[in-house]
Order: sequence, then C-alpha cells, then structure tokens
Amino acid sequence: MYCLTLEPSHEEKIVNLNYIPVGLGTKKFSNNFFSDKNKINISEKNSYYGEYTFHYWIWKNYFEKISTEWVGFCQYRKFFINEKIDEKKISFDELKKVSIDKIENYNINYDCILGSQFSVENYKSMKIIKNHFLKFLLNPSVLFFKKKRTIKFHFDLFHGNGNLDRAINLLDEDNKEDFRKFVNSRTSFNPHNMFICKTKLLTNYYETVFPWLKKCEEIFGYKKLKGYGMQRIYGFLAERFLSYWFLKNYKVKELPIIVKDLSDYRPL
Repeated sequence: MYCLTLEPSHEEKIVNLNYIPVGLGTKKFSNNFFSDKNKINISEKNSYYGEYTFHYWIWKNYFEKISTEWVGFCQYRKFFINEKIDEKKISFDELKKVSIDKIENYNINYDCILGSQFSVENYKSMKIIKNHFLKFLLNPSVLFFKKKRTIKFHFDLFHGNGNLDRAINLLDEDNKEDFRKFVNSRTSFNPHNMFICKTKLLTNYYETVFPWLKKCEEIFGYKKLKGYGMQRIYGFLAERFLSYWFLKNYKVKELPIIVKDLSDYRPL
C-alpha cells in the first residue's frame, strides 16, 4: 500500500500505518519516500494531474518491480477502512486498527477494492440556483428530480460545461460510448482516485487512462485552467473514469473511505 502525501512530516505516521510513503509536490522529502521526480516522469504536471503523476511514474519505471499480488493507493488524509467510525474523534491508534494495510489471499472473489459510492444527487438545490443559474435555467427539472443530477451534470457544474463530453469524444472505441452512458445514467461514483487491485491489472488500467489523458491535454492544455475545479481537470476526469473502468471490467468490492488528515495528529 502506497500512501501519497504533500507533507514530509507525515513520514513516521505513514510508516507506522504500514504504508509506503510517497512524496509529491514541491517540498523536500527524505530518501525514504518514493517520488515521481526521477527517471521517466511527468512530475511537472502534478498540480494538474494530482495523484496520477505517481501512477505514471509506476507505469513507466516500477511496475515490474512490484512483487506482491495486490497493490493499493491511499492518501495522507483519506484511508480505506474495514468498518465505519467517527472520523472527528478517531485516535491514531484507532485509525491504525481500522485502516486497510493488506489483503488476505484466501476466499477472495473480487479483483479490486474501490471506495464506497459518492452520490451527486444530494447537491443542494439553492446552490445550483445560486452558483450555476444558467445551468438551472437550461434544465430546471434538476431541482425536483434528483435522478437527473447525473455524474455528467455534476461534472458540468464544477469542471466546465461540456468538458466531460469533449474528453469522452477522445476515448478509444472500446470505452467511448460505454463511458458516456455511464456518466449520463449514473448518479454516483467511487471517489478520490483510490483503489486496491490485483497487481496484474494495473498496467491494463494505465494503458487505457494515460493515452486518453494525453489526448485531453490537446483540448484543455494548462494555461487557461484557472481555479481548483479546472486546474485539476485531468485528475477529475481520471476519477470518474476509474470508477467506470473497474466496474465494467472486474469484480469490485466497495469499502468505506475515512477522511482524516495525518496533520491532525501530534508527532509520534
């Protein structure tokens, strides 16, 4: 299990959780951290791609060195857990107890673990009117019929109207129409670009998602990506695609993801 962080001070806590620390961003990390900055890399795109600069690094430099049957990815403030727990009051010891750090290889009938579905239906109606008035005028029924608040509708609100369709048009023929149907019919997806899967599946995913994101760069570029919702558009596209791709191709088990920043804990 790799745990990605932007903070060098998280090293001891990540190791204590039995995870492998990965340092991303511009800060200086110790040699105990994996990095996306050496060998073949796209680390300069981290503010746009987020976690995927490390995934790209694994794909190009390290995949054949992963010897375990399973491989997984979490973040310094988001963790897979085996039971729901109050994230506001959880101690570090409790976090360590409930967080997933390994997969037992017996009696497994799934290929991948994703986070529990995140619903886009419950976005408050007044916020739609206040912040996305034109979108509301074009489709006022979204206030009364939550099923119309699809992944596509949600993406258009936060990451640019029509951008998801433009990106889907660049997908390969095996996925283009299936993914389009997915985002236009589904009202939830597996969030946070977090997953645990059988290692042999990893390159299958990378060989699909990275060529697609590269094509998307030709449309969206970088210079005009202003604000968090647009600057990280490649990460948000990958997040929706990850949910679709694993659900389409493999047997998926869903587990809760707890949101708890390691910075909230004192040094060990």
